[in-house]
Amino acid sequence: MVKKETEKISYFADGKFDKSTIADFVFSNKLPLVTIFTRENAPSVFESPIKNQLLLFAVSNDSEKLLPVFEEAAKSFKGKLIFVYVQMDNEDVGKPVSEYFGITGEAPKVLAYTGNDDAKKHILDGELTLDKIKTFGEDFLEGKLKPFFKSDPIPETNDGDVKIVVGNNFDEIVLDESKDVLLEIYAPWCGHCQAFEPTYNKLAKHLRGVDSIVIAKMDGTTNEHHRAKSDGFPTILFFPAGNKSFDPINVDVDRTVVALYKFLKKNASIPFKIQKPTSAPKTEKPTSEPKAESSDIKESHESSSDKDVKDEL
Repeated sequence: MVKKETEKISYFADGKFDKSTIADFVFSNKLPLVTIFTRENAPSVFESPIKNQLLLFAVSNDSEKLLPVFEEAAKSFKGKLIFVYVQMDNEDVGKPVSEYFGITGEAPKVLAYTGNDDAKKHILDGELTLDKIKTFGEDFLEGKLKPFFKSDPIPETNDGDVKIVVGNNFDEIVLDESKDVLLEIYAPWCGHCQAFEPTYNKLAKHLRGVDSIVIAKMDGTTNEHHRAKSDGFPTILFFPAGNKSFDPINVDVDRTVVALYKFLKKNASIPFKIQKPTSAPKTEKPTSEPKAESSDIKESHESSSDKDVKDEL
């Protein structure tokens, strides 16, 4: 096969000279060793039957040194991995692609990406040598790598009624098998999220004495986890205790304290009941939200189960 690429010629050397074997040879060798990512060739990367990718993120000044090493490594993975170079200091394409994958700074990095529905990522830091890249690629194909998640720093303290979840503490908080976890995935700029925040805070305040339940939130614009998929903001997911290996439940109820509380009562793996406070709660500054919640509760007064919930709250 003759190509207009760094690798000018690829030779068919192995296998029988028949249709299927030659087709496999063409499939494995038709792409360049390394695809330079542009708007024009993006479909050839993301729509390729080869879903697993190794992406080199580097600024233009480092590419002259790193691209030959990356190309040499690619020769060992023809038909198994797509090798892609993303120029991080390209404002039009490279910068937004780097931000999408959570790559920051100017230090070169190699990222492994499954490209499928799981969209798992794995990062290779440090010196990018031929041996390290090849070992990284082999471990990626064998499923030996630890996933990389875009993440804010883990909070130094996390004692609020609503727990702060980031990519790097997701497993510890959300996937704790001993807890029923309600998670809101939000965006700081989302108006619906801002309107929902007082209600969510109030729900968490009511449930602060229930040890088996965690009310949590995660900024979906700066954090990610393959178990927390969001189709929009806010997305509310429920992870029942003892069932964290299954997909979470998408919470599709009215965004009121009563509706969310009823959902938890129905779906929590660990039964619970709010304990009446032994002392009067601290006085807080008045807001318009208590009236809104009161209105929400009054609207549901016709249902006896809602009345029970209201009494319990």
